[in-house]
Amino acid sequence: MSRYRGPRLRIIRRLKDLPGLTNKTLKSKKAQIAIDQSASKKISQYCIRLEAKQRLRFNHGLTERQLLKYVRIAGKAKGSTGQVLLQLLEMRLDNILFRLGMSPTIPAARQLVNHRHILVNNRLVDIPSYRCKPKDIISVRDQTNSQILVKKNLESLNKDKIPEHLTLSSLEDNKPQGFVNRIVTRDSIGLNINELLVVEYYSRKA
Repeated sequence: MSRYRGPRLRIIRRLKDLPGLTNKTLKSKKAQIAIDQSASKKISQYCIRLEAKQRLRFNHGLTERQLLKYVRIAGKAKGSTGQVLLQLLEMRLDNILFRLGMSPTIPAARQLVNHRHILVNNRLVDIPSYRCKPKDIISVRDQTNSQILVKKNLESLNKDKIPEHLTLSSLEDNKPQGFVNRIVTRDSIGLNINELLVVEYYSRKA
């Protein structure tokens, strides 16, 4: 299954708030009423697990195959499979850029990386799934377009929303720069989700 490129508000109506997918909100009262009515309906346990999986997948912009791969990696690691899964997704470069405020959404962050605007430890990285590690330094290339894109996004940033495992600062010449302080904890996860439901959904496949 390929990555979703359709209307994002359609996904929001079905799966509710997904900050990584879009910063838009539903303004229509009818749409909000429809969401409330669907939430009040009795649904099966399978549908509950499916919705949790879909929320995680669409928020991070993953394909079905990619998410399944992460679940299998998390299952082989030490610790809670669900928490390891969230940590793997949160430490992706595109998600780090989003959480730092350098991009408004994860798809926009992926575009920044693909277009070769981003440096990790002063080395060009054009792979959005690159796994960041503690002490990594995230910066922007010395190009006018790159700097303008990121600075424009940072203008509307609420610095109080930056999670504790990340730090945003500037160099002397006013270049945006982010630091990875440590591995993300469960309290700092950017999406409201029950990760155990996702693990249960994939228990037969992984």
